[in-house]
Amino acid sequence: MKRYLVTFGLGLLLAVLLLAGVLVARAFGFRSRQVPAEPAAPFALDSAAAAGRLAGALRIRTVSSDTAAPGGPGWAEMHAYLRAAYPRVHAALRLERVGDALLFTWPGADARLRPVLLMGHLDVVPVEPGTERAWTRPPFGGVVTDGFVWGRGALDDKLGVLGTLEAAEGLLAEGFRPRRTVLLAFGADEEVGGRRGAARIAALLRSRGVRPEWVLDEGGAVTRGMMPGIEGPVALVGVAEKGFVSVELAVRGEGGHSSMPPRSTAVGVLARAVSRLEERPVPGGIRGATELLFDHAGPEMPFGMRLVFANRWLFGPLVERQLAAAPSTDATLRTTTAATVFQGGTQDNVLPSLARAVVNFRILPGDSIAGVLAHVRDVVDDPRVRVRTLGFASEPSPVSGVETAGFRTIQRSIRQTFPDAVVAPYLVVGATDARHFHGLSEHVYRFVPVRVTARDLARMHGTDERVSVADYAAAVRFYAQLLRNGAR
Repeated sequence: MKRYLVTFGLGLLLAVLLLAGVLVARAFGFRSRQVPAEPAAPFALDSAAAAGRLAGALRIRTVSSDTAAPGGPGWAEMHAYLRAAYPRVHAALRLERVGDALLFTWPGADARLRPVLLMGHLDVVPVEPGTERAWTRPPFGGVVTDGFVWGRGALDDKLGVLGTLEAAEGLLAEGFRPRRTVLLAFGADEEVGGRRGAARIAALLRSRGVRPEWVLDEGGAVTRGMMPGIEGPVALVGVAEKGFVSVELAVRGEGGHSSMPPRSTAVGVLARAVSRLEERPVPGGIRGATELLFDHAGPEMPFGMRLVFANRWLFGPLVERQLAAAPSTDATLRTTTAATVFQGGTQDNVLPSLARAVVNFRILPGDSIAGVLAHVRDVVDDPRVRVRTLGFASEPSPVSGVETAGFRTIQRSIRQTFPDAVVAPYLVVGATDARHFHGLSEHVYRFVPVRVTARDLARMHGTDERVSVADYAAAVRFYAQLLRNGAR
């Protein structure tokens, strides 16, 4: 027996040592995926003047609306403003208006090459009524002060549009001519779905047989303090975005006086259905864009964390539990479930004859609208609850590759402009106009070249939206370098 125990102990020790060796070897083999990049080429830019032009665009109220007719006062003013601010662009590029959206074509020297497409949107979300006085500077004042440009759209996304035009204007002044045709598509209703702007531009290009080599829209940014284990900045490039569907749950009851209620009222049945959905979320895991994120960010982490991420085959469940503990990171793992509307009853002594709830799902790439509906019906498991989709819905995007010319061009341009940044792909959990272009190109990416912290992210769609003059200048230089690299 003693010999058996000794043999067993030695075998166990050998297995532990072998496992440790495998884990360490994989950690050391977890190589950096950052590309070397020479400094960006010089680009003449008057930062103060550029900031002033961005500020001028922020003063124009191009607020998103589902009902506004195209060509309203704000949009006519914006189009005239851009024409005056960027005369070289308007003289050298062909401009087509698609409703209030704009499509510029910069012809390349070699028509045989597939074009590249840079995107953005000029519409902004409204300022929540009653919060105007909470702003340090007026939300539509377009004020440049204290080193910042203040106003709605400074980050989302007039920065992207004006930054791209600023770069193109400067390159034209240098005499730059692209070898590859460049398309600039600027939407006018992204904040309400993009159906009248980006979707119509995509349809127009599709009718012409245009297939961009790659597409870049808004999405990720140069973040700081948001990636555990990496002290420096991390430039997150969206390679996919979630889908969207809202599901209505409705229950009909008998109604009547509340003094003689049935054992299950319409509200009670509905409440249990919603509770079940919250208790049993759609299964998820580290896959797709989130897996690519860890492949690129993991090698830049301290050794202990690098060992964990290099060996997700063993530590994956532990990592998933940690990510699932916070809403912001849980959203990268699964199709999320959010009960957003609950209605039923009009008076405290009357049983409602109808109760309804709306549950919003943001769909992980790999899942589908049909799969969400099947999950809802399976989890609710109650024939008294009617289930149907409600309003707008969109499938999740495909995951664009990272071993492509487009991603490498974007990655190199980021490293040239932000040399201290780690570049990593990630999943965009919101929605962008880019989703309308997956039928035109296999390589669709999402990135805004601006440094942000968690506090800055709260300013988007919130109070005190702003961008520093220095960060805006860096964004313009990025777009100039991207055009140089991508349009060769």
